Amino acid sequence: MSIYIDIILIENLIMNYIILYATAIISKNKVYHLRKILASLIGAIYVIIQYISKLNIYSNIIIKIILSIIIVIVAFKPQNFKSMFKQLILFYVTTFTFGGVATYLIYVIKPTNIIIKNGMYVGTYILKVIFIGAIIGSIILIIAFKMTKNKITKKDMICQIKIKLNKKEKTINAMVDTGNMLKEPITGNPVVVVEKSVLYDLMPKDILNNIESILGGDFEKISENIKKEYIPKLKIIPFSSLGKQNGMMIGIKPEKIIIINEQMEEEREDAIIGIYSKSLTKRGEYNALIGLEMY
Repeated sequence: MSIYIDIILIENLIMNYIILYATAIISKNKVYHLRKILASLIGAIYVIIQYISKLNIYSNIIIKIILSIIIVIVAFKPQNFKSMFKQLILFYVTTFTFGGVATYLIYVIKPTNIIIKNGMYVGTYILKVIFIGAIIGSIILIIAFKMTKNKITKKDMICQIKIKLNKKEKTINAMVDTGNMLKEPITGNPVVVVEKSVLYDLMPKDILNNIESILGGDFEKISENIKKEYIPKLKIIPFSSLGKQNGMMIGIKPEKIIIINEQMEEEREDAIIGIYSKSLTKRGEYNALIGLEMY
């Protein structure tokens, strides 16, 4: 059976892209199609080299790990080592799941127009296996991750976050809230709900003491200097939780939010602070809520 290099390239390009796309969905990262296509192409070119070469170096596990790291960096552009490691693990989980499903389908269906060369399955049947495997693999991963999330304990859901705003910073306790799906409506950036009481060291009192007035369009109690500097930066965030339906919350974008967990830090520059006027807990165990996608 004749196998063409361009067919192998297309098959692996599609397969790699599906795996990277699924990894992005599972990790709730933004999908940058161009970066994922480029990363998929890198992986596909490696497969071509492995297919036509007889050198053992191309099958070396270290080379494959380095290649995986390069693919993750190109596809996701992680901000630090923790993010890169997290994406790498999810990439491997997704790859092994899809690969396992695809191998099982080949074993069960036993197509005749398929061969194995240099440890790889090649043939015209592969594309069908990719799409069927992607559907089954996605279902398996979604169910598995939902089951895992449901087993997270309350202790595991308390962490520290460091807010950097106006060249100042403050570290507070935050709860990882699986129900916090708040997004800033224009950019779609995640919202971290923070008690107003812990923001006085970071923001002017004129703003924090007049949240309700600002929501109502009344800026008379705010000094002109504060008004010019801060009002353009404020965002209106609709919400339907925290004991209030169809509510509105004032938000502001900090320079960054750093999530501190297990002696590791992850920086997020896309998050928005949602200012909450009341207390989130009676005992003061935490002063903020972050979504599970940020943890």
